[in-house]
Amino acid sequence: MHCPFCGEADTKVIDSRLVAEGDQVRRRRECLSCHERFTTFETAELVMPRVVKQDGSRQPFDEDKLRAGIMKALEKRPVSIEAIDAAINRIKFRLRATGEREVKSMQLGEEVMTELRQLDKVAYVRFASVYRSFQDINEFKEEIERLSANNHGEPAAVDVAKALAENHAKQGKS
Repeated sequence: MHCPFCGEADTKVIDSRLVAEGDQVRRRRECLSCHERFTTFETAELVMPRVVKQDGSRQPFDEDKLRAGIMKALEKRPVSIEAIDAAINRIKFRLRATGEREVKSMQLGEEVMTELRQLDKVAYVRFASVYRSFQDINEFKEEIERLSANNHGEPAAVDVAKALAENHAKQGKS
């Protein structure tokens, strides 16, 4: 590591510590020439797979685009930024864990729906309605019934239906 003060190539590590939940290494260094001290941070560079769209085109994975889609589904829903960040990190982890250099956009969409199902049922139905291009109210109803069946009879479908109706009423007033 070159010294940022004098440009000398020889520096020595004085102290190393794990930071950012173990995802980074903080190193305190000293220049052997000018004796100035400085801090560096080291992180693993993990390459995300490219996304293959339905039309066959390929584009780099875009975390901002992923975040925007999730945020849109979660608009006006009581979900913390920390929970959203954790969901995005889990999606990225699973995509990297495939070991593939490319991933289909459909797989990415399914990963998002998996996380939204856990975060907020209304956001899940919102996202699914756009992602799966629902054409009428029956498709919403079928998805809510599937969601309810996956919850083993819990009243989630009723909660989702009420929340969707409230959200629709609020949007109608705006």
